[in-house]
Amino acid sequence: MTALSLATRSIRGHLPVSDVGFGAAQLGNLNRRTTDEESTAAVHAALAAGVTYFDTAPHYGLGLSERRLGAALAGTPRDDVVISTKVGRLLVDSPDTADRQDDQGFVVPASVRREWDFSADGVKRSIEASLARLGTDRIDIVYLHDPDDHEEQATREALPALIELREQGVVRAIGAGMNQSAMPARFIQAHDIDVVMLAGRFTLLVQTALADLMPLALRRGVAIVAAGVYNSGLLSSAQIRPDAHFDYAPASDEVRERAERLAAICHAHGVDLPSAAVQYPLRHPAVVSTVIGMRSVAHVESSIERRTSLIPEDLWAELAEAGLAPDPVGAA
Repeated sequence: MTALSLATRSIRGHLPVSDVGFGAAQLGNLNRRTTDEESTAAVHAALAAGVTYFDTAPHYGLGLSERRLGAALAGTPRDDVVISTKVGRLLVDSPDTADRQDDQGFVVPASVRREWDFSADGVKRSIEASLARLGTDRIDIVYLHDPDDHEEQATREALPALIELREQGVVRAIGAGMNQSAMPARFIQAHDIDVVMLAGRFTLLVQTALADLMPLALRRGVAIVAAGVYNSGLLSSAQIRPDAHFDYAPASDEVRERAERLAAICHAHGVDLPSAAVQYPLRHPAVVSTVIGMRSVAHVESSIERRTSLIPEDLWAELAEAGLAPDPVGAA
């Protein structure tokens, strides 16, 4: 039995999201095949547990994640859920590669290819295609997806296009989803964006975003959605696995040692490491949700349990005193 329940926080005071979000990359057959039935069951279990925020992208399974998520949510009142997707990778028919498997981690046929495009036209075409795959008449949140090598075009074309679509009511909130904090901070300074999905840079293990993005977001009223809270799986188990990865590569000895210190302090307080990893970002006042990748009902149940388990305040204090994770409660 869980001790707490999921809470709802809002983006810009008008778009409520559950403080645990359903990350749907795995519905696109990330690393291994997933069935339609398994995907639908996971989405329905999340709804039953109180999850209202679902995140996907065209990149995930070359559109498969969007199609499966849309099908699984088809019987749910549209106003009961918040859906986010991303722009920047257009999916273009590629019959010449249809007999091959996708080469970016998804077990799907390469019948289409990804084409980087942060132009205004590309943004609008991407959203139109996502609406069709999701089977919905609107998308609540649209993120620029990994524009690391396309900052100039993203700033000059993509963000103004998203702002226009927000003004037209086609989307309700706009922002960027990235694995770095510096560029999203520049986006906040240059444009009126609503939300940033930040992967792996504000976690129990890594807090580099506290130096730039987090204080700026708080001052500007920009919401942060924390993703990648397990840092590529390193923090996803109570004990650090020998083959653990960090930032999509085998973890170094230094990183493993830091993770093991985190795990030991958590264990001393009767807390498992993944639960602390899920709850830590939510202590910052700018963070509205933690998006966790889910593939199955078991993934949903473990994610909810980790969010709702009781964690003593003494744990956060000791982690801060040890110089491992400053407590962001009351950050200003």
